[in-house]
Amino acid sequence: MATSEKFGEIVDFIKGLYPGKKFIPLHEPVFIGNERAYVLDAIDSTFVSSVGAYVDRFEQMMCQITGASNAVAIVNGTNALHMALLLADVQGDDEVLSQSLTFIATCNAISYIGAKPVFIDVDRDTLGMSPEALRNFLAVHAEIRPDGLTYNKTTNKRIKACVPMHTFGLPCRIDEIANICDLWNITLVEDAAESLGSYYKEKHTGTFGKIGVFSFNGNKTVTSGGGGALVTNDVAMAKKAKHLSTQAKVPHQWAFVHDAIGYNYRMPNLNAALACAQLEQLDKFVKNKRELSQSYSTKFKALGIDYCTEIQGARANYWLNAILLNDFEQREEFLKYTNNNGVMTRPAWELMNRLPMFENASKGDLSNSEFIAQRLVNIPSSVRH
Repeated sequence: MATSEKFGEIVDFIKGLYPGKKFIPLHEPVFIGNERAYVLDAIDSTFVSSVGAYVDRFEQMMCQITGASNAVAIVNGTNALHMALLLADVQGDDEVLSQSLTFIATCNAISYIGAKPVFIDVDRDTLGMSPEALRNFLAVHAEIRPDGLTYNKTTNKRIKACVPMHTFGLPCRIDEIANICDLWNITLVEDAAESLGSYYKEKHTGTFGKIGVFSFNGNKTVTSGGGGALVTNDVAMAKKAKHLSTQAKVPHQWAFVHDAIGYNYRMPNLNAALACAQLEQLDKFVKNKRELSQSYSTKFKALGIDYCTEIQGARANYWLNAILLNDFEQREEFLKYTNNNGVMTRPAWELMNRLPMFENASKGDLSNSEFIAQRLVNIPSSVRH
């Protein structure tokens, strides 16, 4: 089959999955539950800012879903990650291990503190941080000094945290990463922004590390318009997160007393109302998306195109479905053809080490990241209704 014919067949197949639409977006929100009722109820309550019943309910629901003992509602995922790194005691000039194949928010949050990202390669099958690459980097570049902390022998900077990401909702080998971090006394902060509803070895993503972070942006599996959350089993850490994210205000009937540098990071009750209605449908949405992924998997296998799927032991939410094409040229041809024919597709993000802000950052061998970035394309992944 000629390449153009194959691309045409893919476009027709995707349009068949979303009948009645002239243009198929990459991922649009679906509001078919109690969204309107809960938002109007929040408005009628007059509690529309960061205090309200829906904020409390949202946090309770996140605990129930993830199995974490504590959840803190944050205004967006980037700020949740920033707060998580602060709670992990990451300081200016520290190093934070992450991956180059990630959304810019990961590195932005690290940079807000003045810390430096260090890029570790990913596994080709998970698209997330490779435990082997992490282990190899630390073996060559790191040492534990008498203070019990890990340092980069080359830069002499403290390696304080590790932030792997569950890319597009596909769980990485997070248990192995957690074990490596424990051996090196490095705090694991899980970027689970894209993986709400994803599990690895029957444990929800975001709960393997000291802190996990989720996003509820408009393009996520469930959305609050703008919103985020962090989860932790550390009660003191959760309490500190709530305190710092509400401007570090000391509770008092009328006085304004603040005991630390605080942040205006709490999720508004209006957003939480929308989030609660969406979370009620999480299981249904994930079931729908997993059925879509199976359709894609079968189709692309028949066409001889690599489809990115969950590894053994993982149960992905398939937030964004992805395929790997033969090379950069075919990727560009596919992107042009699909977007010109009513089907939105997008490449992976530009690798972080290629951006001017991070081009001088320390890094390991990034062969897999380079391979994926040249070939990956995200395809329409909305819940069908």
